[in-house]
Amino acid sequence: MANPGLSDREPIDYGLDLAVIGNGRTAALVNPEARILWWCLPRYDGDPVFSRLLSGSEEKGFTDVVLDGLVETQSNYVRNTAIVVSEMSDRNGGKIRVTDFAPRFHIHGRTFRPPQLMRIVEPLAGMPRVTIRFRATHRYGEPVATRTAGSNHIRYWRDDVPVRLTTDAPLSYIENEASFVLTRPVNMVFGPDEPFEGSLASTCRDFTDRTRDYWQEWVRRLAFSIDWQDEIIRSAITLKLCNFEETGAIVAALTTSIPEGPGSGRTWDYRYCWLRDAFFVVSALNRIGATRTMEDFISYILTISTGREGAVDPLYGIVPTDGLEERIAPALAGYRGDGPVRVGNAAASQVQHDVYGSIIMAATPMFFDRRLPRPGDAALFRSIERLGEQAARLALMPDAGLWEFRGRQNVHTHSAAMCWAGVQRLEAIAAHLGLSDRAQYWGDRADAIRDEVLQKAWNPKRNAFAAAFGGDDLDASSLLLAELGLVAPDDPRFVSTVEAIARELRRDFHVMRYVAADDFGVPETAFLICRFWLIDAMWDIGRRDEAREMFADALNLKNRYGLLSEDVHPATGKLWGNFPQTYSMSGLILTAIKLSRSWGDRYWRGLS
Repeated sequence: MANPGLSDREPIDYGLDLAVIGNGRTAALVNPEARILWWCLPRYDGDPVFSRLLSGSEEKGFTDVVLDGLVETQSNYVRNTAIVVSEMSDRNGGKIRVTDFAPRFHIHGRTFRPPQLMRIVEPLAGMPRVTIRFRATHRYGEPVATRTAGSNHIRYWRDDVPVRLTTDAPLSYIENEASFVLTRPVNMVFGPDEPFEGSLASTCRDFTDRTRDYWQEWVRRLAFSIDWQDEIIRSAITLKLCNFEETGAIVAALTTSIPEGPGSGRTWDYRYCWLRDAFFVVSALNRIGATRTMEDFISYILTISTGREGAVDPLYGIVPTDGLEERIAPALAGYRGDGPVRVGNAAASQVQHDVYGSIIMAATPMFFDRRLPRPGDAALFRSIERLGEQAARLALMPDAGLWEFRGRQNVHTHSAAMCWAGVQRLEAIAAHLGLSDRAQYWGDRADAIRDEVLQKAWNPKRNAFAAAFGGDDLDASSLLLAELGLVAPDDPRFVSTVEAIARELRRDFHVMRYVAADDFGVPETAFLICRFWLIDAMWDIGRRDEAREMFADALNLKNRYGLLSEDVHPATGKLWGNFPQTYSMSGLILTAIKLSRSWGDRYWRGLS
């Protein structure tokens, strides 16, 4: 029976003010009151044990530590780690600390990263009274009805794959959700149904120390410029937490179906790997020196795209052979009751031609980055030439585009530009390898595509590159044309495109992807990556003070833990969309580095 006196305080809706804990195999979301409200097993794309994030008003699918008489909370990451510490105080002077993390460290020459979460709850002052709750779900939102208790654990039966809570807290109090006075630290391990060997308390302490040391050592190996270091570090750790290390995949986000905006119906499952993201994610990892993670991600991409016939899909599961058929999860009402909740993603069956350019550009560092132990060679070049043939053949043909329109196809400027970029990179790689005949071949094809794009995407009436050939609508993806190298930053056509987008797609400092109606109507929320693209473009065309101002404002959108989702509502400034969004975190890294001073600037010109 639930404790009727849990709290006399109205629950706070923290929205997406959440932290991520994880270890490269599992990940969970924690709110500032130490409620774990999203955790999937056995992988990022699995059935959620904790699904409270998407359960509407139903109190199911979470675990927490409720402090009676709670009046104040403080929560943040331990510096340069993925460990979250939350401190809560009650009205009588009692205080507790909750430490949450997923174990990750090196042992016996391997990385230890079990599908486990660990929690330590400690009394800090007074006589705090707490209630520990564990309400598991399965089948995407159905409460687990069967549980069995052992001497130090409770097994929650999720069909034939149970999850186990191992703890030195009183099991009867947990089973009955009864409050008790916390007089000593208690430890909890959430994970598969495996016996726990050794002392729970000493193991949790040891794993905390080792996990802290792992992350701090990982961070100290990063490389970046002087400004906004904390923001870059947190973004880098977040990208690492979205990396399913076993295969190298980096998911677009760790959640499904958080709407792009209130009542929009735009609820998608982002727990998969979008190839359109590859270029940006690889670029971000490269710029911060996270080369091992970058190499693993490139390997995942090449596993998908080479040695096969037929088209490449826009997205794949973290195990690429998994099916991604889309369905509705009826037992979950949705984020703040705003559904539907989707599992799988129908975009996997769309036609998106930009993926070919994305893959080739993502693979390009293998040929030029001298830090990598296994540089790309002629054999790898030949294996990706097939992708170049596809890019050249499809560059000027209609597709669903970067934004995955479900109801129409056009010859999208961004898709054509990405295909050109892939072909042009093949020219550069061939020249680097001394394959002059192939360099000439790919150079001729790139020139032909470029001429077509510049002629047919340009809209003289709008004095801008349009979203699609022959169209009038603008699209924020045109801000990437200089970054891709299709035009120079000082090309008058690019400058006027940037100015037109800043005029028409900006809402204060927020930037819309586009403003024309799509399959779901007129978009209401701004896309965070588009703001970073505009900032970069403004910087490149010389509007640097404005770029810095926009970036400083963008940093105010981060939640208390330094994380970003996909979208922001221009009127309220609230985060929307799946979380945390690797597109947004990559954009933050790349823009911060572009706008930052170098270490040499700082030390040679003074420390101000």
